[in-house]
Amino acid sequence: MCERHRTHPVVTEPHAETRAPGPAGTCRPADARREVERAIDACCRAARTRCDAHAVEDAQLVVSELTTNAILHGGGVTDFHVDVVGHGVRVCVSDASDRLPVTRPPVDPRGRRRVDGRGWPIVCRLARDVQVSDLPSGGKCITAVLPLF
Repeated sequence: MCERHRTHPVVTEPHAETRAPGPAGTCRPADARREVERAIDACCRAARTRCDAHAVEDAQLVVSELTTNAILHGGGVTDFHVDVVGHGVRVCVSDASDRLPVTRPPVDPRGRRRVDGRGWPIVCRLARDVQVSDLPSGGKCITAVLPLF
């Protein structure tokens, strides 16, 4: 798990003051990346400020990793939304699995370098807050908040 982030079971779905839901059935990382870019761009235009390109890229990378992990390990994306809250962007990706994300060592038991297993550490490193919540209908929702400025 992410040592510096809270990871705990909760039986409620995340709330959002300003919600920019992805299209129904969003399950591809590319769709999620576009939704993140749109939400951040709309917020920056409304505030008449310039978006930090690195912050947008970080948010896109995190949402790409979360959606890819949901597809590969969680039975697919069951819900996705993004909101801009204060000076951060919050992405929420839900899947059908109750299994918690894990960090795997970079080397397998035989001493060979793994080619996978880097997504969760990337999410934990870039996000300022990560929460994993159990959903009432089963599965989980991973929420990551990243700084925008």
